[in-house]
Amino acid sequence: MQKKITQHQLEEWLEHVEPFTQLGRVPDYIPALAKQSPDNIAISVVYKNGECVKAGNLNHTFTLQSISKVIALGLALMDKGEDFVFAKVGMEPTGDPFHSIAKLETTNPSKPLNPMINAGALAVTDMIEGSNPNEKIGRLLSFVHDLAGDNSIEIDMEVAESEFETAYLNRSLGFFMKQTGIVEGDVEELLTTYTRQCSIDVNIQQLARIGAVFANEGKDLETGRQIIPQHLARICKTFMVTCGMYDASGAFAIRVGIPAKSGVSGAIMGSHNDFGGIAVYGAALDEKGNSVVGLQLLEILSSRLDLSIF
Repeated sequence: MQKKITQHQLEEWLEHVEPFTQLGRVPDYIPALAKQSPDNIAISVVYKNGECVKAGNLNHTFTLQSISKVIALGLALMDKGEDFVFAKVGMEPTGDPFHSIAKLETTNPSKPLNPMINAGALAVTDMIEGSNPNEKIGRLLSFVHDLAGDNSIEIDMEVAESEFETAYLNRSLGFFMKQTGIVEGDVEELLTTYTRQCSIDVNIQQLARIGAVFANEGKDLETGRQIIPQHLARICKTFMVTCGMYDASGAFAIRVGIPAKSGVSGAIMGSHNDFGGIAVYGAALDEKGNSVVGLQLLEILSSRLDLSIF
């Protein structure tokens, strides 16, 4: 299946969803994110042959936030292997909010349910090879450069520092998991790495290309080089289906049916094996933490092109 769309179609869809920019709210619990304008919206599709179509505010950049959880999982799996990773982090979806600590207290052994909630993501980031935060984030950023085919991608340090200073709940998750042996490293160093990981800054086309590499079974779109092993790319996409849209993942699977991961910056990355990578952006979020505009765009895209994998 290779269904194509035009820039004109994307522009029409953006015009259609523009009223939704006034719904939802821009997150303010991370001070630097509160500065985002809900009026900046964009969409991009990168096919597996590398061809790209895009529309909207193409020069605007935004941080990966929780979308980075998919990328960090891929790197940790390559570093440590499946047995090690999933001995410490589970594979099951949760109906709880992404920042919940409740299941850590009631699950035995007390490991996070999956790598897409904050507790699981912190545990995964702790597994990335490196003797200090600079080495770990350097390796992760190089991995992002490979996936995006662009070495210019950097970390937004203003956002990273803002997140680090206000990461009270994530610190609590980290210290709880340190107590139970899920986290092995220093918690403050882990928070340094994690907040920088979430603050990797991309544009809409770069994000769509990352999604396209996962859609292409982990292979570079131009050279065919295996950036991430095929079976690990599949694991990452499976988590996107079951857990990628926080505790709205089930409803999203029914309405859209595309493996996807959202972030509280307002971005969503989709990855469809038969289509390519999809990125949508709009800063205003619904009550679950997903982009209101992004959800509308993905629902239109899936419906018009019949992209549900189910």
